[in-house]
Order: sequence, then structure tokens, then C-alpha cells
Amino acid sequence: MAELQSTITCPQCGGTTTETMPTDACQFFYACKHCQAVLRPLAGDCCVFCSYADIPCPPIQEARNGDSADGCCSPS
Repeated sequence: MAELQSTITCPQCGGTTTETMPTDACQFFYACKHCQAVLRPLAGDCCVFCSYADIPCPPIQEARNGDSADGCCSPS
């Protein structure tokens, strides 16, 4: 079972916020709660959690555990 809580660290201000990750979609944008910078995934990442958080998104967690071969945001 994937962990749903992840802490995002803003690369602009260094502020951290713990968020609940969505399980039905990738989160492509995230507005920092501290400085309001709009974060987008880094090249090669599917979502802001994979780029800036301590725990990647649920589909990536499942793919790493061998529970899913598709990975994040792959069509079924």
C-alpha cells in the first residue's frame, strides 16, 4: 500500500509542507504555502511530489514495489 503523506520542500524559499498526495492523478502544479512560488515537475518527473517531496507519488511507489508495471500517469 502506498504512503499518501509527503513533505514538499520549496526550492525557492526552502519552506516545507506536508501534503496528502492524490491517488487518481498526478499533481503537475503546486503553489508553495510559504512564498507562493508555483512549482512544476523537473524534467523526467511526472509530478511535483516526485521532484520536490520526500516520498514520490503513489503510482511511482507502487511501480518501485513491483505492484504496477505502468508507473505514473500511464494509460491503462
